[in-house]
This record gives sequence, structure tokens and C-alpha cells, in this order.
Amino acid sequence: MDIVVCIKRVPATDAAIKIAADGKSIDPAGVTFELNAYDEFALEQALRIKEQLNAGSVTVVTVGPKDCKKQLDDALARGADKAVLLSTTDWMYDGMQVASALAAWIKTVPCQLVLCGRQAVDSDNNQLPANLAGRLGFACVTEVGKLTLADGAFTAERDIEGAREVVACKTPAVISCQKGLNEPRYANLKGIMAAKKKPFVEQPAQLGARGMEIVALTLPAPRAAGKIVGNGADAVPALIAALRESKAL
Repeated sequence: MDIVVCIKRVPATDAAIKIAADGKSIDPAGVTFELNAYDEFALEQALRIKEQLNAGSVTVVTVGPKDCKKQLDDALARGADKAVLLSTTDWMYDGMQVASALAAWIKTVPCQLVLCGRQAVDSDNNQLPANLAGRLGFACVTEVGKLTLADGAFTAERDIEGAREVVACKTPAVISCQKGLNEPRYANLKGIMAAKKKPFVEQPAQLGARGMEIVALTLPAPRAAGKIVGNGADAVPALIAALRESKAL
């Protein structure tokens, strides 16, 4: 089975974000970037499927700047067979535009399964998997928390409001992966050395027209300072009164 894993380079979740001079993007200066956390689950699941079948390939692909090579190399070191960078100098926030670029490339390669993270932790759009599936004409199951493969078909489980849904799915398909699906592996020294010899392809991204535009980015308002109402058990009445007051507001 030929599996494509879509990954994204995102700012570290503990990074101090600053707005760029244009007021519409983030300032990358001093920001540490990493592989999107949800994409780690997608990559791990792809590697497990390949190991289960003892056949096939895992290709990681991303849309972004040349600096994304670090995250692609990390994926190769964890076990992916090939990495593809669809390069662009634009800051990618438009899920439709990214899906267009990815679909254009995926259509040129053998692919029976596309795995994505549930969403990117920077934009939190949660739009890419379904958009990509629609462009490819693939089946789609989102936010999967458990995935099993048997007799060429998948059984996927996903949490919905008040219940867990079980879905049967045949390939070709796009599946987005939720936290808890697996425990991602990390690269070891052997994998890091092997990654240097694996294929790495870079080509311009076919982005197409934008479907949305960011008018402005602003940082959240600073939190109000904390208030100490007293110490010990004697402070309980004052605390209750403060909570009632805030709830009334």
C-alpha cells in the first residue's frame, strides 16, 4: 500500500508569538518550529500500517518554505521512505489553497491512503482533510481515534457527541488522526543516519487562488491580574461572594 502523510511545520506551542510588521502574519524571528503534533500520530499510523503489511511505502509531503526540510528529515529519520517539499514563500493559512497544492501533487503518484493530522495547532482550521478528499475523490473519515486494517478495508472509530462512531472504509481514502490513536516513535541514531540516503524532492507548489484572506492578526488581550481574597478558611465567604459576583456579570 502506498501511503502519503501530509505534515506541517508549526511554531512550538510554548513559543512567544509576535505579529509581523504587515499585521497579517507572525514574526518568525526567534520562534522555534516543530512538526505539528497531530501529524505525528498520522506518521506513526502510516509506519504501523506498512509494518503490518510488510510492504508498500510511506511518503511525507508538506507545503511551505525551504526551512520545512528539518521536519521532513525528522519524518524520514522516524521511518518514512521519501519526503517531498512543495515549496512556497507564502505563509500558509488557507486550507483550501493547501489542499489544492497537495491534491495536484498526490494525483501524480501512486496513492491508496492519505493520512493527515486532525488539524494544525497554529491555524486550527480543521479544513484540510475533507477538502483534500473532495479534490481527490477519496473517501474521508475525520478525527479517528482507533484504526484497524483487515482484508483490504479499514475500520475507524471516532468520538462524536455523547458516543463513539464506528465506520467501515475502503481505499482510496483520506483519514485524519486524533490524539490517542497511537504513541508516536522518535528518531534514533540509526534512523537519522539512514534518512540522509533517502529520496528528498523539492518542487514549486501549485497553490492556485486563495479562498480566504487574513485582514488582521491581533494578540489576545492580557489577562486581568489575580486577586487574593484572604487566607485559610476565613477567606471562604469572600471567595463565594466573588464567584457569585463574577457569575452574575
